[in-house]
Amino acid sequence: MNYFLAKSEPSTYSISDLERDKTTTWDGIKSPQALQAVRAMRPKDRVFIYHSGGESRIVGLAEVISEPRTDPKDPKSAVVDLRFLHHLDPPTTLSEVKTSHLFDDWALVRQSRLSTMAVPEKVITWLKKRYPAVHI
Repeated sequence: MNYFLAKSEPSTYSISDLERDKTTTWDGIKSPQALQAVRAMRPKDRVFIYHSGGESRIVGLAEVISEPRTDPKDPKSAVVDLRFLHHLDPPTTLSEVKTSHLFDDWALVRQSRLSTMAVPEKVITWLKKRYPAVHI
């Protein structure tokens, strides 16, 4: 299983929207580097949902439920389907990630505008300790 992080402005599509909808198609990705992450996703992979737009925090967890495919609205882009799994309570803030200095080489810290990215194993280990009751 691989892990990814996908950013969304909560005013556009929030973790609560995903919980309500149960599933969604994750689309609108433009950056070549972010598209590379989307195209690497496979069913059963996990995706941390990150609220951007002033919140800057990891708020939930979803599961990839489809193979990546070409976005029908944009043939240069790719989409996957996600299923809601959990809220993360309390959310993990970007400030906590940065002040730990454990992940200074992670794209979340280095490339703040990147919308979708792989999550390194050391981050997964850290998050599993933060949320022992959640099956990450």
